[in-house]
Amino acid sequence: MTSKKIEDDNESWDLVLEPSTNWYSLGLSQILRFKDLLFLFVRRDFVSIYKQTILGPIWFFIQPVITALTYVVIFGLLADIPTDGVAPLLFYMCGITLWNYFSDTLSKTADTFTSNASIFGKVYFPRMIVPLSVVLSNLVKFAIQFALFIAVWIYYLITDNSVHPTKALLLVPVLILLMGFLGLGFGIIITSMTTKYRDLKFLVTFGVQLLMYASPIVFPLSLVSEKYPQYKLLLLANPITSIVEAFKYAFLGVGEFNWLYLGYSFVFTLMLFFIGLVVFNKVEKSFMDTV
Repeated sequence: MTSKKIEDDNESWDLVLEPSTNWYSLGLSQILRFKDLLFLFVRRDFVSIYKQTILGPIWFFIQPVITALTYVVIFGLLADIPTDGVAPLLFYMCGITLWNYFSDTLSKTADTFTSNASIFGKVYFPRMIVPLSVVLSNLVKFAIQFALFIAVWIYYLITDNSVHPTKALLLVPVLILLMGFLGLGFGIIITSMTTKYRDLKFLVTFGVQLLMYASPIVFPLSLVSEKYPQYKLLLLANPITSIVEAFKYAFLGVGEFNWLYLGYSFVFTLMLFFIGLVVFNKVEKSFMDTV
């Protein structure tokens, strides 16, 4: 949809909604006009998650800790999967913290059209505001969990000689943005397709779990390089791999840091996000007829 200001005889209209027929008319400029609504959605998403819970935001801390401890027992003690010489708790928390941001963003944006159909059918605003609000609200959640990871990291940095931070720490904001936009890109493509193919909605949770095990979250990439070198390129085809490895390399000093791999992830993310915007823009014109 596009908008413009017009005057017709004695009537003056502030906003006129028109169908946008060009595939490249993404309407991104309108998001700035509705920035107040964007922040209201961010507040709604953040507050509503634990509004009627006893512990409230404390769950933000409990979830990654319990998950990391579970991985320590299952993958560390029972499966005996190496962690490149780093303390297992710190190794798993490093991967989980970044992964949670991606998975939460993907899962929630993948439900944009179906979960907000009642709102979309009553009032006009740039539909892209909803998935963007998910990215920002999850960024707040990530900041809380990231603070917890930093506290654990500082503890091991002082007490454990196996932790060696590198200059790649300067790239951490870029890595976080890449994970956020990867989740957003996948999410808006999936939500655009679920308006017509509802089955995809049931596959998202299952698919996200499979994708986690296809990423170096609970295992180091070095393990694949040593024992299963024939699968390394296949694993690197996953754009998340190089981002997670760079994140681990920045904080822990372990992992494979490669500018070529990161460049691939960057280009993949840009292309995915652009394709997602185009598909999202096309579907939003008629999704009310199919939802």
